[in-house]
Amino acid sequence: MNSRLFLTVSFFVACSVLAPFAAAQDKPATGCVPAHRMQAAQLYGQWAVVFTNPPAGLPAQAILRLTRHAEFSESLAGTVSRQFGSTAAGGHAARAALAGDLDEGMLLLDESSDNVSITGTWNGEMKPGSCGRVYQGLWKDTSASAAPDAPDVAFTLTKLP
Repeated sequence: MNSRLFLTVSFFVACSVLAPFAAAQDKPATGCVPAHRMQAAQLYGQWAVVFTNPPAGLPAQAILRLTRHAEFSESLAGTVSRQFGSTAAGGHAARAALAGDLDEGMLLLDESSDNVSITGTWNGEMKPGSCGRVYQGLWKDTSASAAPDAPDVAFTLTKLP
């Protein structure tokens, strides 16, 4: 009987010691907010943009600045600034306006070089484990000068300090 009691007590002690470790497996080790719980305000600030294989005339790097939208407090507004070389891509300005949302972890932005028409769209997701400091996705040239079959361009946004 003593050995049975010893095994039972040992089992309960082991369970109580290991339980916190088992529960911790459900939470990210970094303590990050999950992407679907991120709020637009957590994206305010400056971001470095790197485009993979941008179309001719558009630079591979840019700076993106996000702030609170003036009319819709849960939405985003901002600018994207590019330094063009001697040949700028038609339909795109060195500084373009941005407006959009963070919806269930998806970053959705519209870009306008003339503050009237949409000249580009941004669709991205938070990189897993980045704690909201890196987003990756696709940019689409929707300017009047874009080819009808213009490919999506991969981008990475990295939050600047």
